[in-house]
Amino acid sequence: MSIPFTSPDLTGTHYARATMVNAHFDGVNLSGARFFAVLTDATFTVTNLANATFDNVNLGGSSLNNVNLSNSKFTYANLSNLNISGVTLENASISDANLKGMRINGILVTDLLAAYETAK
Repeated sequence: MSIPFTSPDLTGTHYARATMVNAHFDGVNLSGARFFAVLTDATFTVTNLANATFDNVNLGGSSLNNVNLSNSKFTYANLSNLNISGVTLENASISDANLKGMRINGILVTDLLAAYETAK
């Protein structure tokens, strides 16, 4: 069963200890939102997540398509098998995260990081 979120403005909302498996955010303004939640297999499409905080979040198997993540922060997040496409990541920060299987534009992030380390 999917959970649809289609309200146009959820700015600054706080999702603490929420289980939102298979949630669908489509065309939603979630700028400044704070997520401390389980969002496995969630879908974010044409969604504004600028200045959002993802702390201790499970986004495993989720998809972010045409999403604004500028100035967002991901800390202690499970981003395994996350697919990102057409996303703005300007000034976004990811730290202490599980990136296994995560892809940006179809490229494994772990491969990108390995190439970066080799090129140093």
